[in-house]
Amino acid sequence: MSIQVKTDERVTVRNVTPEVSETIPADVVDGICTVFVPHTTAGVVVNEAEQRLLSDIERALKRLVPRTEEYGHDSIDDNADAHLRAMLLGESVSVPIESGELALGTWQSILFVECDGPRTREFEVVTTTTGATE
Repeated sequence: MSIQVKTDERVTVRNVTPEVSETIPADVVDGICTVFVPHTTAGVVVNEAEQRLLSDIERALKRLVPRTEEYGHDSIDDNADAHLRAMLLGESVSVPIESGELALGTWQSILFVECDGPRTREFEVVTTTTGATE
């Protein structure tokens, strides 16, 4: 299932856990939920969704890969920083499903990270069943 995310800034971290949870079919008891971002300038991670931490993540990405550096790819698209940031994050996460729910830890959330915004993006959610309801 595809989920759309709209961002307003170049680097944005959004908690998408509620949207991902809604995609779990009612007949899935146990399984795996995989979130895949089919973009080379966005990523997905599992971490805490506390607002100050989300801002810290955005600042850390900007500090780790500054937009102001001279990158070879910038002569083509002027977004090499976004590609490099996304590479550090990764394009997918897999979360177990137990008793029909995402089996995330107490403070864990699924975070979509835009590195080349503002944009409207889509990411994919695939659920694999290892058990079903009666």
